[in-house]
Amino acid sequence: MQEENILKMAELADTEIKDVPTINILLCYLLYKINKPIENEQLYEIAIGTEIINFFYYQDSIDYLIKNNLISVVENDGIEFYNLEAKGIECAKRLKNYAPKSYRDRLVLAALRYFARVKAENEMKIDYIPLENGYYTQVRCLDNDCDLMDLKLYAPDLTQAKLLGEKIMLNPAGFYGKIVELALSNEETLYDLSDN
Repeated sequence: MQEENILKMAELADTEIKDVPTINILLCYLLYKINKPIENEQLYEIAIGTEIINFFYYQDSIDYLIKNNLISVVENDGIEFYNLEAKGIECAKRLKNYAPKSYRDRLVLAALRYFARVKAENEMKIDYIPLENGYYTQVRCLDNDCDLMDLKLYAPDLTQAKLLGEKIMLNPAGFYGKIVELALSNEETLYDLSDN
């Protein structure tokens, strides 16, 4: 009985929202948690990528939020951003409990992952270099004016080379940190000369 209830709750959490007022609250809440203007395309990718918000309902919600001054569209260097206005902040704070926590969590987690991926892609570059008998996965850790690291890892085929790249991109800073830690803690091999 308890398993059935858990399964039903899990199914509900995976269903698409077809209620524009709830989507309005969720989008305001997401913008509130992000706490900065967000590119229009980024918000779209995050919201639609969760598969809980349908494109048509998303667009209806955005139109409503702009029309009612909960969010505004600002432009910077030719790129349009959504900015949460005072009414939107109030909506996020006061009405958040009208949107299920599972949906709020899913949207915020999607945003955190999205921005972590964007940051990682700006700091780490992965290329796949074909060889006669395999591939190099080239990993470059970038800084403003130089490469902090340029490393090639051999893989016997493109599938395995891409697997290396994908695993590295899960936590690029952690990968770089482990490489530096390994280099700094590396010691000369000690030889046992006690029986000479």
